[in-house]
Amino acid sequence: MDMSEDIRELSRVVFSYPAIDNHAHAFLREEHKDAFPFEGLVSEASGEKASQDATTTMACYRAIAQLAKLFGLAPSVDWEAVKRHRQELPYDQLCRLCMGSTRIQCILIDDGLGCTDNTYPYQWHDQFTASPTKRIVRVEALAEEILKRGIEAQFVAGELSPSKLSHRFMSGLEAALTTAATDSEVAGFKSIACYRTGLNVSLTTSLLDDGVINEIEQLLTKLSLLYMTKRELRLAHKEINDYVVNVTMRIAGEHGKPVQFHTGLGDNDITLTLSSPAHLQPLIKAYPATKIVLLHSSYPYTKEAGYLTAVYENVYLDFGEIFPFLSADGQRQVVRQVLELAPTNKIMWSTDGHYWPESYYLGTLQARQALFEVLESSIRRWELTLPQAISIVKGALFDNANRIYNLGLEPIVVP
Repeated sequence: MDMSEDIRELSRVVFSYPAIDNHAHAFLREEHKDAFPFEGLVSEASGEKASQDATTTMACYRAIAQLAKLFGLAPSVDWEAVKRHRQELPYDQLCRLCMGSTRIQCILIDDGLGCTDNTYPYQWHDQFTASPTKRIVRVEALAEEILKRGIEAQFVAGELSPSKLSHRFMSGLEAALTTAATDSEVAGFKSIACYRTGLNVSLTTSLLDDGVINEIEQLLTKLSLLYMTKRELRLAHKEINDYVVNVTMRIAGEHGKPVQFHTGLGDNDITLTLSSPAHLQPLIKAYPATKIVLLHSSYPYTKEAGYLTAVYENVYLDFGEIFPFLSADGQRQVVRQVLELAPTNKIMWSTDGHYWPESYYLGTLQARQALFEVLESSIRRWELTLPQAISIVKGALFDNANRIYNLGLEPIVVP
């Protein structure tokens, strides 16, 4: 087989092999399809001005071209024309148009993104895939619900005891995590400690230690009063958040469920310097039996993520969310950085698709393009054989996630 035949075969496999989307979020319900600015498709920026700025990025210009082609529009259309056209399409038709060519066989959905009233339940997405959708349990959201129930129970009983509340919270969290870990519908857990208090997670196994108990009880009193006054509760307190992560790591390891961590790329709620996966090194060492998945390519800390994936048996690397947020050049560079050091049997792809079906479409198309272009270049430089390149593709798109999440699926290849 000559070089040109090798490249054609690589292209065939890259663009036809089924995929497991190992991290995504739910579609907006049809009645809420305009709940959020569509500019969120191409940027994590928030605020009207920042969203407008996002439409001038290389990532957005490329998205316009690719969506225009999908929708059958002229190549010269602008962002507003794309938005108008999608508004005119029946919602079911839009969803099926975007998902039809992705070849996504299974989706692992984090259904704790918030605004659950605006989004469909995870099982709803089964209509677009050959294999059933599975859940990823967001542990901070779970912890918040447990704490809310504990606070409400105390107010109903006419008491406010932070000591009893802390005990109830700890036992409730343990029970809820164990229930989730033994649920066949749950593929794994996810932490957004990166957003809340940073990835420099301390090793703590109790909220009742002498050094922190007074501070914890004062904090729980404050949270209780705030919740009962404003009906709002957001866990962004390092002692509690770190405890939630540690309990999750222990229980997940006991039951063989991976724990995903948001790393790197996010909105302005993140402290960027605390979003590097390098901060997780003590946690990685402390829980060697727990599989850790570093999400979102850890961009812009991809090299650090590749290093951790290479030297720790229990660390795996997801290359997602950069599609479609980065330019094409940026995406290729990140894929190259992923492949610089990380073992190729420990990398996985995701769309980080959320709200809009176009996010799944662009996340899949652009990822396959970047993977093909990087591997093609290596083959042309005689650094990689065709069988090696195909093995990387199948592993990154399907086989590695299938193994790591214990999904037990067979790839369904559609001609």
